[in-house]
Amino acid sequence: MTTNTRDRILDALETLLLEKGMSQVTLENVAAAAGVSKGGLLYHFKSKDALLAGLVRRLSERATKQMDGAVQRGMTTAEWYLQTPNPDNATDAIELELYRSMLATMRTIDAKSGSEVDEVQQALTELLDAWSAGLDREVDDPVRADLIRLVGDGVYLRALLGLPPIDPTRYRDVVQRLLEN
Repeated sequence: MTTNTRDRILDALETLLLEKGMSQVTLENVAAAAGVSKGGLLYHFKSKDALLAGLVRRLSERATKQMDGAVQRGMTTAEWYLQTPNPDNATDAIELELYRSMLATMRTIDAKSGSEVDEVQQALTELLDAWSAGLDREVDDPVRADLIRLVGDGVYLRALLGLPPIDPTRYRDVVQRLLEN
């Protein structure tokens, strides 16, 4: 776990979301869990929607870091996008942080009031657009890039929801077909 105040606040937010749900996310509760004053929290995040958007932006940073590492190890962006997440078999801290951040971010979906949705949705849109841009740069066929994106999203969503994965042999065949040129 990181030690700077901004990350401590976001770690506390993640923990509240994962353990208690969106209904317990208040500026006061997050500040208390992070061990900072409400004023200290507001110094880093001007509002609850800015706090939630900060969580999404950190998710984006973590995903970019994980993807960059995978690409450095010889994996393509498409292969990274299609990998099956498994927090029990996370190979490094970055992978586990990404999974935790994604799950916590999904819990913010309960935030459906006023400006919260706008700023959080904007941050999510920026994240998904960045992932899409990477696939679009790598995959010549835009329809195939969209198929990779949709399959990857679905596999990740199944994992986040705790649903059983599809048959691994069949999924390897799906991935192989999607990655064929």
